[in-house]
Amino acid sequence: MNETPAGRPTLETVARAAGASRATVSRVVNGSTTVRPDVAESIRRAIADLGYVPNPAARSLVTQRTDSIALILPESATRVFSDDAFFPGVIRGVGEALEKADKQLVLLLASTQSSHDRILRYVHGRTVDGVVLASMHGADTLPEELRVAGVPVVTSGRPLGEATVPYIDVEHASGVEAAMNHLIGLGRRRIATICGPQDMVAGRERLAGYLTGLQALPG
Repeated sequence: MNETPAGRPTLETVARAAGASRATVSRVVNGSTTVRPDVAESIRRAIADLGYVPNPAARSLVTQRTDSIALILPESATRVFSDDAFFPGVIRGVGEALEKADKQLVLLLASTQSSHDRILRYVHGRTVDGVVLASMHGADTLPEELRVAGVPVVTSGRPLGEATVPYIDVEHASGVEAAMNHLIGLGRRRIATICGPQDMVAGRERLAGYLTGLQALPG
């Protein structure tokens, strides 16, 4: 029997059991719909009977996909793994969405220039199929560099400056202004704010909404 050194069945083993060619088995394993239904079913039965598990590296060579998505947080490990509830929420949300899509989450931290460069090299090696960026500070060049490299990328939060990649965000300014109006309507007159870092769009827009809201104070 043609098996791997560890005794695991190979494509050839499955092909013999199903009475099909190795190439046909490979197409079924990689999700092709061009194989005759009865042949595909025979191959799937052989896969189940033998306990065949595809080699991820070999499959990636065929499909040109890794089924992995990177979540890049331009923050230090100390900050990400602190008691700040924001980061666990982001990681959990992305992880759950990828789990439903049968994709793997790869978490990358880019808090320094050297880690920035390392991540670029890593992603350029086609180790992931796409990138989600969150918690960006300043005019971060990473989204644009990834876009130019041909990597699908989306950011959680609008980047500072011109947005050259797709992003998802909320109306920070109008949201804070609405909160201010609510407090003023309750009779509050001394209202403070914690708006966040001013090297982030969210922090700047929250401050702008607060200042606009202050103008509604009587007197």
